[in-house]
Formats: sequence, structure tokens, C-alpha cells
Amino acid sequence: MAQYLINYLERKSKINKEIYGNFTEHLGRCIYDGIWVGKDSVIPNINGVRKDIIDAFKEIKVPVLRWPGGCFADQYHWKDGIGSIEQRKRIVNKTWGNAVEDNSFGTHEFMDMCEEIGCDAYIAGNLATGSIQEMLDWIEYITGDGDSEMANLRRKNGREEPWKLTWFGIGNEVWGCGGEMMPDYYVNQYRQAYHFLSQKGFMTSSSLKFIASGPGSDDYEWTDKVTDGLTTQTYCMSQIKSDPLMDGLSFHHYVFGGDGYFNLRRAREFDEKEWYDIIRKAAETEELITRHDTVMTRHDPEKKVGLMIDEWGAWYGSEEGTNPAFLFQQNTMCDAILAAVYLNIFNKHSDRIKLATIAQAVNVLQSVVLTEGEKMILTPTYYVFELFKKHQDAVLLGSYMENREIGVDEVKVNNLFESSSIDADGNVAATICNTSIDSSEQIETTLFGAEIESIKARILAQDAHACNTFEEPENVVIKDFDVICSGNRIDFEIPAGSIVELSIKVK
Repeated sequence: MAQYLINYLERKSKINKEIYGNFTEHLGRCIYDGIWVGKDSVIPNINGVRKDIIDAFKEIKVPVLRWPGGCFADQYHWKDGIGSIEQRKRIVNKTWGNAVEDNSFGTHEFMDMCEEIGCDAYIAGNLATGSIQEMLDWIEYITGDGDSEMANLRRKNGREEPWKLTWFGIGNEVWGCGGEMMPDYYVNQYRQAYHFLSQKGFMTSSSLKFIASGPGSDDYEWTDKVTDGLTTQTYCMSQIKSDPLMDGLSFHHYVFGGDGYFNLRRAREFDEKEWYDIIRKAAETEELITRHDTVMTRHDPEKKVGLMIDEWGAWYGSEEGTNPAFLFQQNTMCDAILAAVYLNIFNKHSDRIKLATIAQAVNVLQSVVLTEGEKMILTPTYYVFELFKKHQDAVLLGSYMENREIGVDEVKVNNLFESSSIDADGNVAATICNTSIDSSEQIETTLFGAEIESIKARILAQDAHACNTFEEPENVVIKDFDVICSGNRIDFEIPAGSIVELSIKVK
């Protein structure tokens, strides 16, 4: 029996709702034949965006969407995607399979979609093949409310009022597909761009938040040099400015199924050892986060700068019969467990992690939604976001789970992962996942510092290889779960390979 303690009296960091964001890129069928079907489609849509996808995103309270990439952002020029759809420039997506796209999904379509969902917009700016002027014009086009050229161009294109733009990334993976820059060079590029884009160079201010391109996996030198260069004092108009020049530093982390990127297995092709291997790789994110946090804290001890994990998830070989460059993969209970491990870790480090966006939202990599013509299915990963949504903007509680290492041969991982939080009304949410492929675990939970009035529990559980298909769209779904509650104690048995959510109301 595993002991699980939730300390109602130990309030820690806020779990920003933005940790539960999604990522949309012009890659494969994420946008076209996914999110975007066009206004004339027989598929029900709102201004060209599938209505069922909008409804699905609303249900899990998607707080932020990142767009247009990813590596695609490094070749994207936003003016190609405005004005009459029929007259927009056709381009070749050189990053992802040389697919030709017509730019029918652009700034208006993305920003309108975010408004309809009720989420914040996060745009990745093009620092690779674009320019500071281009990014400056884009921000003015979206947010300008005066009598300026870009604001008037937006009005001419059909949008009178400005949109709300919350996040802007200055470059994407600039150490790789975004330009193969060195950290010192990028710091100078960023500082120059930020000076103009933020409108903080002189006497004005902006509420727009900026994210710098952070490290690839374990590149701690990158984190050190970029954080140092963007948190040091600057001089403007003979006055010292000590605030960081970024609100967040991005961090990308994928776990590859198989023997690495160049020898990938497919999502459903795993045995017991490979189950544990993929989950172990996700769990190792905690060490990476801790070490990057330690490096950042040397330059930012007050943790003003967030670590933004704006690409994360499982990466497998593309499904048979699909374009390998489109990265379409199935989604099993293994991926649900992987997502629960990630999100519990993110919650536990919410003092530094302020935003995260899974890669990707629709039809690409570890998607929450898959589409095929008029059909749409919700993946096991989608239901993990449904189970975890009560953590959004809640406060992390101190908690402890007794666990043990399990696995096959040298591949080992903890058998239980959890996090708990308290919302503004004093309600407690706890999410627990069992990483064992074949063993249940009896858990004795104690809520310290409060008496339980009522409890509801839900579970996501199925066979390890189970997935939702267009023939069986509800093979994996959330179900009610029975627990035994007495005083401040909750007892339950968590099945193998499952995730349980506890919703606790206290007296």
C-alpha cells in the first residue's frame, strides 16, 4: 500500500493556466484538413474553423494556442496570409515535405479562432528569414488602434477592432532550424528586436509578453548565456533598467519511441520494455527542468522569467500509408500516461514553469484531436487534459507519494506520479497516474489540515495499447471511479496504466 499525503495548509506556487496550452503549426494536416476546412465546407465550421474542434478546445479550457510554428515560423511571412483568400500567395513549405499551401489560414483566421475559443494567442515571430520591421508591422497590424498604416490595413481587410495578443516569441529554435545561431549572437539579435517590438525602448510600455528561444534539451550553456544576456542591466536615456528583457525562455522536449529520431517505431508498436522506456524518458524531464531552473536562478533569483515548455510530447514514426513528412501518429493509453507524467511534473515546478504547449493540437505528433473527413475523435491525451483542467490557475499544494521503481531490466521509472492543488473556493484537486503496465496499487490518501465534506473521482483506464479510432471513437474515455472516504482519509486501488482525478470539497 502506498501512502499519499496532501497538505491542505502548505500553499506553494500558482499553477498558471497557460501550462495547459496547445501548439498549432503549418505541418501536415494540423491546419489544412485539420483545423481549417474553409467557410464553404459542408463540415460545420465557424469562419472556416471546424466547430467540433472549437467545442473540444473549449471543453478542456485551452488557455493559449501557439502558431504558426515551430520550424515553419522561420520561413513564414505574415503578409502572405492576409487580404482576400483567393489572392493570397501560394508558398512551398520547405520544412515539412515541400507541401504547397495557399495561405488561406493566416493572421485573421488564427486570431478569430483564439477569440472564439476564448484563449490567448501566442505568435512565434520570424527571426530567421524575416526582419525586425516585419515583426514590428505584424504586432501593429494585430494590436494597433490608432490611425497607422498597419492598423488601417487590418481595417481594410475586414477587422475594425484590434485583437488581443498576449505572447510573442522572438525566434524559434534559433540554435537549429531557426538559424543555427550561437548564444551570444542570438542575445544581440534578441536585444535589438526587443528594443523595438516591446515599445519599451523609450517612454512607452506594452502589455505584450515576450519569449526568447531557449535550449534544446540539455544545453545548459545556452540557458546560462541567454539568461545572463537578457536579465542583466541595460541603459536607456541615461537610466538603468533592471527588469529582464524576456518574460519567458522556451524549452523543447520530445521523447522518441524506438532507437531515436532516425529509427522510430510506430505509436502502437511497443512491448513491455518499450512502454517503460517511453515513460522513463518523459520522467527524466524533471531533472532537465531542475537543472535549467538552477542555471536560470543564478541570473534571475526572483524567478521573474518563466521556463516555457512550448513544445513537448511523444514522437513516433508516421502511421503506415501516410506521408512521413506529415508526422501523423496514433495515440494510445501509453501516451495518456506519458502526458500525465509530464503535466504532474510541470505542476510541481510551477514556480518556474509558466507556460507549456503540447505538440501538437491536431493530426500531428501527440495530438489531442484527430480528424478524417467529417469525422473527429478525441485521443487519450485529450482526456488527460480534461482530468487535469481543475489545476488551471489553482495553487500547488505540498504533497508526497510513497512510490517504488518498476520496469524491465535497466529501464526503470517510478510507479506513481501525482500533483495536487487548491482553487480560489478552497476545493482540492489531485491527479495520480500509475505507470505500471500490469500491476494495480492500493493507495491510502490523507488530507492533512482539513476535513473532507465530499469527494468525486474519475478515471482514465484501458488496455496499454488501447486507442480511439474513427470506427471506435469512444474506446478510451473518462469514467466515474469509486473511492472510500472516511474523515480525512481516502482509500482506492488505482489500476495498472491509469490516471485518477480526485475532486475534494472540504468543510
